[in-house]
Amino acid sequence: MFGIFESSHEIHDAKVFMGSAEETRESNSERKSPYSGDVVSKAPVCSVEDTQKALKIAKVASIQTAKSPLHQRVAWLEDVANSLRKYREDMALTIVHEVAKPLAFARVEVDRCIETIELTAKELVALHGETIPTDIAPSGKKTIAYFTRVPVGVVACITPFNFPLNLVAHKIAPALGAGNAVVLKPTPEAPLTAYKLAKLFNNSEYAIKDALSVVYGDVAVGSTLVKSDIPRVLSFTGSVPVGNIITQQAGIKKVSLELGGNAATFIDKSADVCMSAKRCTFGAFVNSGQVCISLQRIYVHEDVYDSFAESISKESKELKVGSPYEEDTFMGPLIDDESLDRAKEWVNSAIDEGARLMAGGVVIDGSFAPTVMADVTDEMKIVCEEVFAPIVSLVKVSCYEEAIVKMNDSPYGLQFSIFTNDLKLTQRFIEDAECGGVVINDIPTLRFDVQPYGGSKLSGIGREGPKWALEEFTEIKSVVIC
Repeated sequence: MFGIFESSHEIHDAKVFMGSAEETRESNSERKSPYSGDVVSKAPVCSVEDTQKALKIAKVASIQTAKSPLHQRVAWLEDVANSLRKYREDMALTIVHEVAKPLAFARVEVDRCIETIELTAKELVALHGETIPTDIAPSGKKTIAYFTRVPVGVVACITPFNFPLNLVAHKIAPALGAGNAVVLKPTPEAPLTAYKLAKLFNNSEYAIKDALSVVYGDVAVGSTLVKSDIPRVLSFTGSVPVGNIITQQAGIKKVSLELGGNAATFIDKSADVCMSAKRCTFGAFVNSGQVCISLQRIYVHEDVYDSFAESISKESKELKVGSPYEEDTFMGPLIDDESLDRAKEWVNSAIDEGARLMAGGVVIDGSFAPTVMADVTDEMKIVCEEVFAPIVSLVKVSCYEEAIVKMNDSPYGLQFSIFTNDLKLTQRFIEDAECGGVVINDIPTLRFDVQPYGGSKLSGIGREGPKWALEEFTEIKSVVIC
């Protein structure tokens, strides 16, 4: 049943899921490895008509998904998690093939995906309403009143390349678990990864017929999902420009957007400099900096600026850059040549503006080396926009007050952090930081799948994480019995 899991080193074709039915198309797109350049997977080229068909199938299926018993949906999620655990190594290698994520981190992503699905199954138990005292006001009267949560019907999901497995699970597991039907458009960079996960869902003995469809494509397919009046919720993770288009085109439906950020931290003079530098190195360069909460801006107190700059530069030079297939590789290549060229331009532009290159700035085995830029100022492009590359900027500040103003002076507000041993400063930072999440004494790149995740400003709308996604993918129905 799961032949696609038997040999990860062969090229495999992803297939369309029109509901539970697998289909092929005459035209296919090829996915080439960012590391080797070899073709590693193929996916059908879907049309507007394919997308519309998938949406219509989902609309019909949503009638049955809404009526399905909760115990079946819980068993469904648990079964998929168990199957994924069985094929852990294969799925990790598929991620390495398609997006060149280092093998050690690809395994971590598979493990997190399993946890995300299992956490969703647990949270389903708590997805309920509550009673309401309708006689609390003089104008009311005593009744039996309550509200409950019901599935929205159809959910459309669009996912990115940087976590091609776990971010799919963060959308489809809660959507299906809540009793909806789903149409998924995965990233073009990792079609096989998404297909393999979808196959586990659709081949489960507990699967609800036609509940999950998968289509592939780019602008036309995505636009069809966005503009259609069939989905009640659209969940998207990606760039701000695309998110802006979605909000203009979506019409009357719930829209959940996770649009990236420009993560920052403050290194207080009371902080442990060595520990802070080690953690900041990880936060800036994990996944080649291609994470929405990659640490991009580090505001360092002037008393420890020089020592911190030396420490983080030393740490970054010790990271292994190279083949994503080697067990001890920390960083592989960026997702494509365009991203590599853009990273070079970022660095060269900053140097021209007066920044100092402390480490990196070169290409190693096709990968852009971990790059530390010092003496960066507020006006430089490298700190004003989302880099999405292994580049981190150090900015010297005289005090916390200066740092927090600079951190908040950004159109993004996803996650910020602070390194300090000053309790009062910690309390101030929690209140002052204009973002969706704050981290104390660790990197803003820290995320637990169980927590609410999302941002303010241009970083998005809504929250992910099983508990909060279940709320996104359900609606409140109020009931009064007189």
